[in-house]
Amino acid sequence: MESCSEKFSKQIFLVQVWVYAAAQTFNSLGIAFGGIITMSSYNKFNNNILKDVLTIAAVDAVTCILAGFAIFATLGFLAHNQGKEVEDVISQGPGLVFIIYPEAFSTMPGSPVFAFAFFFMLILLGIDSQFCSTEVIVTTIYDHFGYYVKKYLKRKEFLVIIVCSVSFLCGLPNVTQGGIYFFSLIDHYAAAVSLMYLAFFEVIAITWFYGARRLARNVEEMNGQQPNIFFIVCWYFISPIFIFGIWLFSMIQYQPFKMDGYEYPPWAAALGWSLAIMSIICVPAGMVHSVYYAKGDTLLAKFKSSLKSTLPDDSDGQYPPLHANGNGDVPIQNGVTDKYIFKGDVDSMEKNDINTPM
Repeated sequence: MESCSEKFSKQIFLVQVWVYAAAQTFNSLGIAFGGIITMSSYNKFNNNILKDVLTIAAVDAVTCILAGFAIFATLGFLAHNQGKEVEDVISQGPGLVFIIYPEAFSTMPGSPVFAFAFFFMLILLGIDSQFCSTEVIVTTIYDHFGYYVKKYLKRKEFLVIIVCSVSFLCGLPNVTQGGIYFFSLIDHYAAAVSLMYLAFFEVIAITWFYGARRLARNVEEMNGQQPNIFFIVCWYFISPIFIFGIWLFSMIQYQPFKMDGYEYPPWAAALGWSLAIMSIICVPAGMVHSVYYAKGDTLLAKFKSSLKSTLPDDSDGQYPPLHANGNGDVPIQNGVTDKYIFKGDVDSMEKNDINTPM
């Protein structure tokens, strides 16, 4: 029988372990999901961003460590009662929540209390996650198509109802008899596979094209001082290299997805990749859109122009400085036009101010 140290030394060098660890970090922090960016867009201009970042990261790390102790303590307790090894009682995915934990709670003193508290916590976590996910979709649609939302729906609340209704209908297959397989397929391909890809290009777009030093100057304008050089180095090199390395090795070691010994048929794997491509295709599509609407008479000129950010920058004097209005809102460039508006002013936009190409 292998010791814990031998098992650890074997697992620690498996690329798939690091891929799952990175995916867990991305999921718990909401990286590349749009939630943090969406919520932070409602902050005041002079909000202390560094404090928020460190607080979120610290709270998330402590929560994950605490949850790890709770999870493996419960699994160890269950394995001890059954006379098995921990890996023999572990079940992946929802089975851990809806099968393993109820079984463990049933052997504890005061099991009804623990069971109620646990599933009540799950309900709150699910609702909280949906708040954030729904807000990402609603804010994106409202910021880009605000004129049409005001014209046809009149109120933002109707947009929320439509988004929630469509999401509800899309989720119905997950509660069918074979829903667990469909859910696991979505969870694997839509999150683990495409997440690193999206995060990599998000970092590249912000730090290399917009510019990490420009971003640092924006932070200085908001908070009075630039971020530490460590953050700039991470933005430029460390984060892209680590994300790309994890994504690359995950593709090299790719194996068809399996769940509890069940190997999905080729058509199901094709469906999974189709779901992943739905989010991945946004990156090259956005590139083509940017080149098409960029300034220039030739394709090469348009391509070079598309590599330059059109967002405000004080250093070259070409654009108005970043500053806040009386409500602390930030001036943003509306869509792909040259007109700058304040984020809270979408309700007062005219049709010609929005969704008009350059």
